[in-house]
Amino acid sequence: MPLDLEEQEQVDQLKAFWQKYRNVITGVVTVALFAYAGYSGYQWWKTSQAAAASQLYETMVAAIGNGDKDLTLRAADDLQKQYGGTPYAAMSSLVAARIALDAGDSAKSMDYLRWAAKNASDKAYLALAKLRLAAQLIEVGSDKDLVEADAILSEKPITGFEALWSERRGDWYLAQKKISEAKTSYEAAWKQLNDAKEFPEEARRLLKVKLDAVGGVAQ
Repeated sequence: MPLDLEEQEQVDQLKAFWQKYRNVITGVVTVALFAYAGYSGYQWWKTSQAAAASQLYETMVAAIGNGDKDLTLRAADDLQKQYGGTPYAAMSSLVAARIALDAGDSAKSMDYLRWAAKNASDKAYLALAKLRLAAQLIEVGSDKDLVEADAILSEKPITGFEALWSERRGDWYLAQKKISEAKTSYEAAWKQLNDAKEFPEEARRLLKVKLDAVGGVAQ
């Protein structure tokens, strides 16, 4: 059926529009397709990485159960190198740090904590790594270690860990025999703990002991 004049005019306009903008339209569609393909590929890669990391973490857990320290630490190292973007890498580093510390290797323990404190993708693991690293640095207590601990504790506390940040700052002051400043930090931590009901009772008892030691009053 032949087109009437109005329809023919619309067809001609559409052809003219396509001739003028086809490169732009094709480019936009191509970019969109590549973006979708990239996103799909990234999601597949993330799933694949997580699955592989999970298997390696299970190997680490089995090694812990068998008391194989070398295999445990090697699995943690592999998780850092191969699957550093997954939560398993930070989780394994925290575990490896404890195992290294229990074995008397404080330096290696802190290396694991430094890695997690820098690379953990999960905020909870990031906070735990920073707090545990600060605690070990304070315990060692050299000027260099106290400076590193101070740098960590000077960062903005990770949400949900404000009380522990204040408590660790109190530990930092106490290590330098700054009793008044330690008391202020412990009191701040106690108030924050009372505002954060999800913290376990053990955390409150430990903080209470520290607070009593510097002459503070829990309220």
